[in-house]
Amino acid sequence: MYRFLPLILIGLFLHLPAQAADKVLLNASYDVTRELFKDINPAFSASWKASTGDTVTVNQSHGGSSKQARSVADGLDASVVTMNQAPDIDILVERGLVTQDWRQRFPHHASPFYSTMVFLVRKGNPKQLANWSDLARPGIKVIVPHPKTSGNGRYTFLAAWGATIRAGGGDAQARETVTKIFKNVPVLDAGGRGATTTFTQRGIGDVLVTFENEVQLVRREFGDNFDVVYPPISILAESPVAVVDKVVDRLDLRKPAVGYLNFLYSEAGQEIIAKHFLRPRSESVARKYAANFPAIRLFTVEEVFGSWKLAQSRFFDDGGEFDRIYQSK
Repeated sequence: MYRFLPLILIGLFLHLPAQAADKVLLNASYDVTRELFKDINPAFSASWKASTGDTVTVNQSHGGSSKQARSVADGLDASVVTMNQAPDIDILVERGLVTQDWRQRFPHHASPFYSTMVFLVRKGNPKQLANWSDLARPGIKVIVPHPKTSGNGRYTFLAAWGATIRAGGGDAQARETVTKIFKNVPVLDAGGRGATTTFTQRGIGDVLVTFENEVQLVRREFGDNFDVVYPPISILAESPVAVVDKVVDRLDLRKPAVGYLNFLYSEAGQEIIAKHFLRPRSESVARKYAANFPAIRLFTVEEVFGSWKLAQSRFFDDGGEFDRIYQSK
């Protein structure tokens, strides 16, 4: 039909600016952040639309943290990763997907929130579990995911070991305690959410060791069936984030991907984070939700084990402490 239009009108049509295509981000995250990002993602999209006029949709992929890292390394086109331990992002650095300086790209070593490992027990705490050493008692069934596929399981292992050290014990005592704990584990699920299902819905175990936010969400869903126990010492579990540089540059998604991770540090993002029982970095938000976060003595991986790299090679690489402990079960 264009042949009937004046040439000047055809020229105008051809030179009209093309409308920017909507952008779609994929966030590859760990198991127990499903509910968090159901709230974060639409809030970010609305904020981004208001500030830029552009439409951005954020999709999610969830699984055990280490399993997710391998999926991204093997080709999953995640724009960003929001993990629960630094080694899972370092894997992507080794594959050339994320730049080496990812920790310096965002505040707090690129960890917009953190958590810790606590105990979820049956109502009334019938086994009277209060400390990590209690999980090593004969006959106690402990539910924890696999440390080789789950950051949740890795943090649990390090929390039990490190708490023993922080309480004045040596490596031999820590090894004995952790060995006994894992001999009490009847099943190793691949991820934290699977372990929660085993404990809450399948009714297996006396105690579930998991992130603080997960136990609070379980209590909210299942009411009075469970109690939360805070051990006197536990690990500070940071949740690092990174842009997957190779993906965002190929798909022209760098600007919204960086904006998405920055949103996690905004007051609006920190408010949502705190409502999901994850410890925020914002001091004002932390004060507002202080009642949700009991005081607990925390240690970092770096303080007890030197670095994540050292902890990984010592405990979780093939032939490391975990393999020797679990194979002797």
